[in-house]
Amino acid sequence: MPDKPVEMKMSDEKKFSKQLIGKTVISKSGKRFGEVGDIVFEAKTGELIHVVLVNPTTYIEKLELEKTKEGSILVPFSAVMAVGDFVVLAEEDII
Repeated sequence: MPDKPVEMKMSDEKKFSKQLIGKTVISKSGKRFGEVGDIVFEAKTGELIHVVLVNPTTYIEKLELEKTKEGSILVPFSAVMAVGDFVVLAEEDII
């Protein structure tokens, strides 16, 4: 019998989100994009929508990505491939 997908409780999602803050964001090829400054999520469902970058590199600033009202770069959370010591993005998903 296959394992059921694990559903995270809201408190687990908050812990997960807090663990992401401050992590360096890189592409799978190793390009550095900046650090995670915040996470944007859908309040009703808890679905993670965007990673808000702080200290963006000039490389990612040249890409025309969506920005917050304050000018911070938003990266779609769907582009996140892995989270460990770094947050790894699939660059082709954001270009």
